[in-house]
Amino acid sequence: MKTLQLIIAILLFPLSIWYPIGVAVRNLFYNLNLCKSASTDITTIGVGNLRMGGTGKTPHTEYLVRLFNDIPTALLSRGYGRKTKGFQSTSGNSIFNIQYSQLLGDEPAMMARKFPSLTVAVCKDRLEGVAHLAKMEKRPRLILLDDVFQHRRIKPSVLILLTEYGDPFFNDHILPFGNLREFRSGRNRADIVVVTKCPTALSESKRDEYRQRLKLRPSQKLFFSYINYSLPQPLYHDTPWQHVKEVLLLTGIAHPAPLKHYLETRYTVTHLHYPDHHNFSAADCHHIAATFHSLKEPSKAVVTTEKDALRMLQPEVREQLSELPVFYIPIQVAFLGDDTFDQTIKKFV
Repeated sequence: MKTLQLIIAILLFPLSIWYPIGVAVRNLFYNLNLCKSASTDITTIGVGNLRMGGTGKTPHTEYLVRLFNDIPTALLSRGYGRKTKGFQSTSGNSIFNIQYSQLLGDEPAMMARKFPSLTVAVCKDRLEGVAHLAKMEKRPRLILLDDVFQHRRIKPSVLILLTEYGDPFFNDHILPFGNLREFRSGRNRADIVVVTKCPTALSESKRDEYRQRLKLRPSQKLFFSYINYSLPQPLYHDTPWQHVKEVLLLTGIAHPAPLKHYLETRYTVTHLHYPDHHNFSAADCHHIAATFHSLKEPSKAVVTTEKDALRMLQPEVREQLSELPVFYIPIQVAFLGDDTFDQTIKKFV
């Protein structure tokens, strides 16, 4: 895939070279204060990455929601995939509505479902979104800014950069020659860097190697996190899990490999992989059902992610798949070693 991407980039070089030039000029203008980054009197924590695709932003944002559950907190996202425009929020409605996925987009809707007391808002312009949240009757003390690293109009109180252990930014290149949204030097804006999806047995020597290759400044803090998979939870019916031996893994996320590997160590796995943020059609549902019924083990189940589960709760999908034993796997992040992430981040709040 990377070879094909390189060939296409070379063929389209006269046109594609304008993207990195544009990124470089834009960042230069902000670095020289020719374009201004605004701050706010509300504490803001930004979470983002340098590359396209998933690096674990959602579970790390969830971690922060849980960490600060004792203070009024809001989550502000762009709302990728939503059917609405402008500023939208769940404020004033503590009852989850399945239509939130159209109103907010997949990931914000999932957060609204998991954390009813959390104000979840979306706005393409994060600065405008923060201004709306600041005017609310239930004014938050903390705003979590999701996927905000390249949104330089706002300057978060603390900026967290995520990079995936198996696909770090220092092995990648800017689009169209790689998958980076901007040059690696963008890492210098981060206050905290987290290497995500690490092996749980990551050695200290390997961590030291990453510290050297990341080329961070002395003031930047570095942490390593990993994913904890919880027991699968039934989506449609209260179906027992403990006797399952074979699973149909159903994913519409950017990087399903860690989940697939986790399941393969425990079960026989057949994987149906759809594009990120995929909306399941009637034809998809028919194929899913047919594939499930073709599995040989009598003790079998469909397993999906929390993000995909929200789309599978849509009435048209639920109607076609509700007879199947469908489960989703909740995940949480944890930090490796004698970690001080909580203490570090709380100093900013």
